[in-house]
Amino acid sequence: MELLCKVQNYAWGKKGSKSKVATLISNVDKDFKLNEDVPYAELWMGTHINAPSIVKETGEKLSSVISNHPEYLGEKVSNLFDGELPFLFKVLSVEKALSIQAHPSKEHAKELHAKYPDIYKDPNHKPELAIALTPFEALCGFRPIKEIRKFVEEIPELSSIVDGQNIEEDNLFLKKAFRSVLTCDKTMMAETIDNIIKRYETIDDAQRKIYLADLVVRLHEQFPYDNGILMVYFLNYMQLRPGEAIYLAANDPHAYISGDCIENMACSDNVVRAGLTPKFIDVDTLCGMLIYKGENPTDKLFNTIKEDNCTKLYKPPVPDFAVAGIEISSSTGKYQLLKRESASIVLVISGSANFNGRGILEPGRTLFLPANEVLEVTDITEDLLMYQAFANI
Repeated sequence: MELLCKVQNYAWGKKGSKSKVATLISNVDKDFKLNEDVPYAELWMGTHINAPSIVKETGEKLSSVISNHPEYLGEKVSNLFDGELPFLFKVLSVEKALSIQAHPSKEHAKELHAKYPDIYKDPNHKPELAIALTPFEALCGFRPIKEIRKFVEEIPELSSIVDGQNIEEDNLFLKKAFRSVLTCDKTMMAETIDNIIKRYETIDDAQRKIYLADLVVRLHEQFPYDNGILMVYFLNYMQLRPGEAIYLAANDPHAYISGDCIENMACSDNVVRAGLTPKFIDVDTLCGMLIYKGENPTDKLFNTIKEDNCTKLYKPPVPDFAVAGIEISSSTGKYQLLKRESASIVLVISGSANFNGRGILEPGRTLFLPANEVLEVTDITEDLLMYQAFANI
């Protein structure tokens, strides 16, 4: 079933034809009017109530089709997730940094939803996987703690606001230092940022790279004097190449900075924010939920499993979702996607081919496949790149 999917125009999105979201949707929706002054931030594919996908042929919501045909989900998925599609599949086009944030565990999400239903609007967890479509920047997980200590020691402006520098136990130092930056008085933070940027004007290019000066300046331009700017010295700065991925488990601090990516997640919208955002900030909740453990950036890259010559599997440690990246050369006569026991959504990123003798695969085309259905690709006229989302059962 071909799907019509919804676009979200958040302010942080890339504008006009610079947005992968906009170019994908405009290629398949002839009624879509692309405006070069409008941000196109997210394309949502799934059943989430905030932007439900529609079956093109009938005009029905995908959620209604699944409700009427629970067998489409697959028996295991239907039983485990009470007849609901458990994942939300997205494309993101990021121009301006998203917030310093983390997502609660399932138990914590239930607590937050019960206490603050207007802020945390569902009781589900929200682990997520981001796969770069273009060069993609993100902050992800705490840096090795020795790196954080080194930044604190060598950047006098940072040292002046970090509490707990004399604490020898690494995790306790990190917990205290992280909170002290996020709770720093706004007047002191403004003075700190001004002094840092002024001093960075006098250092050489090698030092600017070490101290992430250009990134600090860019984040300051986007969110002037925000406490979250200094998180670049606490979190791993990741520069992903297309196809590389990061997995964001519960209580894992992160922020997307720029680029286009595929994202798949549990079907939730629970976010605890603490900086780089005009939205509600909940520093106490965030600081109380994080796992204070330093990791190398290479440890944050998510490894794939080769399923066959055309398919690599991104398989996170949760049952809610997985993603297959499918690359098919134009020299391939035909290819049959691997059968899945779960319902799935297939998105074409690039290339051209026929499928099942029923239509054309082209960039932006989105298909829903019931469990155990097979998609056969033929007449591949241009190398094909697709991503397929499904439950990880």
